[in-house]
Amino acid sequence: MAALISLTSPVFSISGKFEEMTLKSGLIADGEGELVGWMRHVDASRSMNQENTRDLVATLAPLQNKPDIQSYVMLGIPKHEEAPATPQHPLSPMGDVCHRMDLTTINQILVTTNELSFQEWTQQMKDTLDARKRGDLAFRDKDFRTAIYCYSQFIDVGTMISPTVYGRRSLCYLMCEQPDAALRDAIQAQCVLPDWSTAFYMQAVALAKMDMHKDAADMLNEVAAIEDKKHKGGGTGRWHFFYFI
Repeated sequence: MAALISLTSPVFSISGKFEEMTLKSGLIADGEGELVGWMRHVDASRSMNQENTRDLVATLAPLQNKPDIQSYVMLGIPKHEEAPATPQHPLSPMGDVCHRMDLTTINQILVTTNELSFQEWTQQMKDTLDARKRGDLAFRDKDFRTAIYCYSQFIDVGTMISPTVYGRRSLCYLMCEQPDAALRDAIQAQCVLPDWSTAFYMQAVALAKMDMHKDAADMLNEVAAIEDKKHKGGGTGRWHFFYFI
């Protein structure tokens, strides 16, 4: 049922005015006498307790013959709407239509705007994968500084996320005596794949390199528990270890 106007509205203050408005609006189909009787009672007493309010709502409900239209529309009561705030800075064409909530124009802009063509996207993907391949070759050849550079190119593009790259770059940082950077990459690898054992192992090594031996031991105990749980569940942890490394 469409929302009925408040009993405190000026419309209810004079029963005769209410009769005129409701008859014009089509709010009432049948039972006008009963409803008007209620309104005269409200007009006379100027107060209603909770029980009377519920009774009135129960009376009004079956009389609403246009449930798809809000009552304030049927009765011609203007709805207050807050005007959009004025932007503090000049807007671009896209910003202007967004400010006006012009969805049709937004659709037209998005159709005609080609921020990144398919060819550019595929070339970007190719360059990213090439950087990964160069990093893997350098990693295999123990050229760890080159591997760091290539893996960083892969990561910085941001189109793909690989726990393997973070894990391998973590080891590269360790080999280059940068345990703090190695720890960050190992933690990032864990964020990408929370149950990947290698991420925990790399964190343990980095912590030990930073003379945080208790934390390193705790990390090894934690990963041992995780691997034991996976082993009992079918050995998926070992598969993750070999798959990503």
